[in-house]
Amino acid sequence: MFDFEYQLKILPEAPGVYLMRNHLGEIIYVGKAKILKNRVRQYFQTSKNHSVKVKAMVKNISEFEYIVTDSEMEALILECNLIKKHSPRYNILLKDDKHYPFIKITINEEFPRVFVTRNIANDGGKYFGPYTDSAAVYTVIELIKKIFPLRTCKRVIKEGLPYTRPCLNYHIGLCKAPCAGYISREDYGKIIKGTVELLSGKDSNIKGDLKKKMEIEAELLEFEKAAIIRDKIFAIDKITEKQKIIIGNCENEDFINLFVDEKDVCIQVFFLRDGKIVGREHFILNDEADEVGSELIEDFVKRFYGGTAFIPKNIYVPFINESEILKEWLSLKKESKVSIKIPQKGEKKKTLDMVENNAKITLEQFKIKDKQDKEIHKIALQEIVDLLELDETPERIESYDISNIMGVDSVGSMVVFEDGKPKSSDYRRFKLKSVIGANDYDSMREILERRFKRGLHEVEQIKERNLELSKGKFCIFPDLILMDGGKGQVNVALEVLNSLNINIPVCGMVKDDKHRTRGLIYNNIELIMKGNAQSMHLITRIQDEVHRFAITYHRTLRDKRTLYSILDNIPNIGEKRRRELLKKFGSIDNIKNASQEELMETPSVDSKAAQCVLDYFKKSK
Repeated sequence: MFDFEYQLKILPEAPGVYLMRNHLGEIIYVGKAKILKNRVRQYFQTSKNHSVKVKAMVKNISEFEYIVTDSEMEALILECNLIKKHSPRYNILLKDDKHYPFIKITINEEFPRVFVTRNIANDGGKYFGPYTDSAAVYTVIELIKKIFPLRTCKRVIKEGLPYTRPCLNYHIGLCKAPCAGYISREDYGKIIKGTVELLSGKDSNIKGDLKKKMEIEAELLEFEKAAIIRDKIFAIDKITEKQKIIIGNCENEDFINLFVDEKDVCIQVFFLRDGKIVGREHFILNDEADEVGSELIEDFVKRFYGGTAFIPKNIYVPFINESEILKEWLSLKKESKVSIKIPQKGEKKKTLDMVENNAKITLEQFKIKDKQDKEIHKIALQEIVDLLELDETPERIESYDISNIMGVDSVGSMVVFEDGKPKSSDYRRFKLKSVIGANDYDSMREILERRFKRGLHEVEQIKERNLELSKGKFCIFPDLILMDGGKGQVNVALEVLNSLNINIPVCGMVKDDKHRTRGLIYNNIELIMKGNAQSMHLITRIQDEVHRFAITYHRTLRDKRTLYSILDNIPNIGEKRRRELLKKFGSIDNIKNASQEELMETPSVDSKAAQCVLDYFKKSK
């Protein structure tokens, strides 16, 4: 047993990170403290001032541990890393792994490229963003291609290297073919300069020059050329329309504010780049209304900027206490000064108020949509109850599917829907172990046996240790099972359940000749469903989701096997060289088409290794 009284007494008066664990030893909360002794003891003192969430967390704490650091900054960095690694239940968890799209210009190259990326690196490139609307970003890229004849290939092009034959883009006027030496580095640089100015919002000079050229072409009766220039001007207008000017400065800034109702919180972030709103993001925090305060904003800033690739120069918030340590941490991450400010008046305050109003509207819309969705899901589930003549509403539905190609890389998937909504945290995938070849029935039998045997074992362990049922990964059984298939798949599932003395209704989801969901197989009878019924929409969604989840995992395994089997066969190309080649060239095709000089530009690849690559692909052709 963990001796809380003794452990609280020996807590050090030093900065550090503390980890709270439950009965299963799982980390349920991670926090940092300027003085561990003071902070940790607060949790186990009188609870009248504690929030509902803290009270619930303390009830589940079976033990705690701590890591002493040399400074509060080190504690903050360690806290962020541990939260990202363990995703504790009682920490504020955001989309830490979400990377917003940026537009990148590779100005570190002699003939730069412009493309969309979700990763920022200190590689000398110039980045614009982030943008939350991915579709708009790709639209901007297409418009830029119409305005500026930039190369889109991934070739390594340098002055002095042997020239190659230009591709189709040159012949249709979308590229000046630097690969063929048709444009100098200096002239290409002028095109890049125009692209940078356009993305920076300095489009007046570009539009002015284009209008003059259009007028000249029109005077010369070259109306087709004038029309092309006119279309470029329209494209520039479309790009600038996608960004609303709100503040007359040229700094990168984020505005963070929140709105709270009686139960939930919505935090809204507006991204301003060069004085223009380029996007926004919101986060709904359920049951966090009693947590609102400076600590919530501090936690949000840590979680959000611990997971995003870009940190602006200025961050505006409605209130905050420990801003100095956060500013120091953010500045360390950005490698330049970052400020966190609380505006009291002026344009900044008006913008922050606008963000709060948007947070309010977003939360209201979320509540309305959530209520509507619940009603629709309730109707759909009741229709399923009536169709199958079930005794109870199937609150939890599990669906299974198999994916393979000619029996290779066979995988199984399990998706879960609770109250009509997908519960992705309970999704499971299985790599087949005992089945060889394309045998869907035996494959389905294996994954069902693994799933339910594991679940029964967890139930026994939980009962023996007197733990909560929700702590296991497989111990919660479904009220209804949906198989992606007909009678054969249903009978396999029933055989497995009967052998384990488990009684759960099983249906098969069948499709028509056009591969669209047609109805259900239940008790060896096909039940046709109305196409406009809510239950039909739900079944279709479940079938599409389980198929998507299975095929995505299969493709991942297949691509991984294919990718590495090719490079593994090349002499003198080990794991390090393989990674560096893929990092530099991006694909097997690019490596295959590279010259010896280009291959040798890769770190750790010498002339011998480069020749091995050339010989291998020459032989394989």
